Amino acid sequence: MSRRYDRNMKTLSPEENRKLRDFRVLVAGCGGLGGYVIEELGRLGIGHITAVDGDVFEESNLNRQLLSTVPLLGTEKAEAARARMREVNPEIRVKPICAMITQENARELLGGHDLVIDALDNIKSRKVLEAACEALEIPMIHGAIAGWYGQVAVSFPGDRIMETLYADKEDKGIETELGNPAFTPAVVASIQVAEAIKVLLDRPGILRGKLLTIDLLSHEYEVFTLLPALETEEADR
Repeated sequence: MSRRYDRNMKTLSPEENRKLRDFRVLVAGCGGLGGYVIEELGRLGIGHITAVDGDVFEESNLNRQLLSTVPLLGTEKAEAARARMREVNPEIRVKPICAMITQENARELLGGHDLVIDALDNIKSRKVLEAACEALEIPMIHGAIAGWYGQVAVSFPGDRIMETLYADKEDKGIETELGNPAFTPAVVASIQVAEAIKVLLDRPGILRGKLLTIDLLSHEYEVFTLLPALETEEADR
C-alpha cells in the first residue's frame, strides 16, 4: 500500500484502507460543502468519486469554496474537482458530471454508487436526492450550512429524513441571509466524511435517524433523535 496512507493506519485497519479503493461515492454539489468533501474523500483513498454540479465558479465563491480560485472563475465546478484530485491524489478517479440533479436524471446519475453525500444548497433538490437514494437502496449523508450553523444527518433507504426535517418547508434563502464563511463548510463537510467512512466500513456510532446540529458561535453541539423507532431497535439488540 502506498505510503500516502500511512497516517490512515491505526484509525483505519490495513484491510479497511484497502476496501476504500473499491467504493463508489457520489457527491451532489461541488461548492462550499462539496469541495471539502471531495478533497477529504480523495485524500483518504476513496477510489471512485462522482462529482455532480451544473454550476460555474463566481467571485463570491472565493471566500469558502476550496475548489475555487481566481483563474477558475467562470469554469465548471465539477471539472475543477477532477483537476484538483489529479494534483492531490492521482490514484483516485473523479468522474465530473456538469449538470444539476433533477427528478428526471437523479436515478440515472446515482445508480451504481455505494453512498451519496448531499452537499446541495436547496431543499427541493435534497428531497429529490433522497427519493432517488431510497429507490436505489443507497444510503445518503446529509449536510447543510448557514452562517455559524450547520447540521448533519444520515439517511438510509426508507428513513426519509428530508421529509422529517423539511416537511412542507420551502427554500427561503437562509444561506444568503446568514452568509457562508469559510469555516462552517469545512467543519460540516469533515463530519459528513467521517459519517461516510463509518457507513462504508460498517463502523458503529452512525448518525442514522438523528440530527447533529452545530453552533460554531457558542460551540453548542446537540444530537436530536428524528426516528425513535431506530433507537428502540438498537437498544433491543
